Amino acid sequence: MLKQRIITALVLAPLALAGIFFLPLALFPLFTALVTLIGAWEWGAFIPAHPGQQKPTLNTTKMYRMIFTISLGLLLSCLMFLIPMDDIWLNGTLHPVYGAALVVAMLWWIASIIMVFLYPKGQSFWQHSDFYKGLFGQFTLIPFWLGLNVLRSYGYANDPMLGGFLIMTVFGIVWGADVGAYFVGRSIGKRKLMPNVSPGKTLEGMIGGVATALIVLLAVQSYFYNIELGMLIVLGLLTALASVFGDLSESMFKRSSSIKDSGTILPGHGGILDRIDSLTAAIPTFALGYLFLVV
Repeated sequence: MLKQRIITALVLAPLALAGIFFLPLALFPLFTALVTLIGAWEWGAFIPAHPGQQKPTLNTTKMYRMIFTISLGLLLSCLMFLIPMDDIWLNGTLHPVYGAALVVAMLWWIASIIMVFLYPKGQSFWQHSDFYKGLFGQFTLIPFWLGLNVLRSYGYANDPMLGGFLIMTVFGIVWGADVGAYFVGRSIGKRKLMPNVSPGKTLEGMIGGVATALIVLLAVQSYFYNIELGMLIVLGLLTALASVFGDLSESMFKRSSSIKDSGTILPGHGGILDRIDSLTAAIPTFALGYLFLVV
């Protein structure tokens, strides 16, 4: 398993870096849309699965996957057509559709955090609702795609690498939070964080992960010369916490649907959603925070 994880990571890392830094700006939303649509295909499996009822057939699950993925693909296509990458930022101002979408994303993640805290009792209104679970998937995946586009296109005319650095900063925060949580949790973790959602996570691990994420951010703080240190720490803290709850949110939907891994496309890692669950919350959180603090 460890060997598979390492090999998969060694293959994916160069592809991700090449896509983030070297793809022409016009092609970047297509690259991120591909990742998002694979995630949509996996999310589609969450929709028809209802514990306590007859398990959906493969054909039923495939139908839900196709409907959800196609509908999400149409939405992304409309957004790409109506708002090209060159129009996301106009004279240093974010397009109002993108700005509104990031605000809606924050409202969704606040609601999602409440749902995580209330799980499993609080799932009664959505557990058996195909509509709600599909809607929650759109609220999760579309802002992730939008946030990546917002960050990558920011300041592109003056510095084509700036947006890539911003995205990699979020990756660093999330990876720091994951690695710190893993090692601190294994070493001294005792108090369960959310046992009903993810039994393996501990409060100590979360604290260690957030601290590690802030260390990663401080290591590159010189690049954020236009943000006061205190505000940069707040941005890093919010992004790291968002990544934790992005992970927990996906775990909640998987547990509610009796699914262990979102997919098998990444050997040793599971599905795309299993890799980007933290990023689905961290990317729009960082983008909105950067918008308020810098732009």
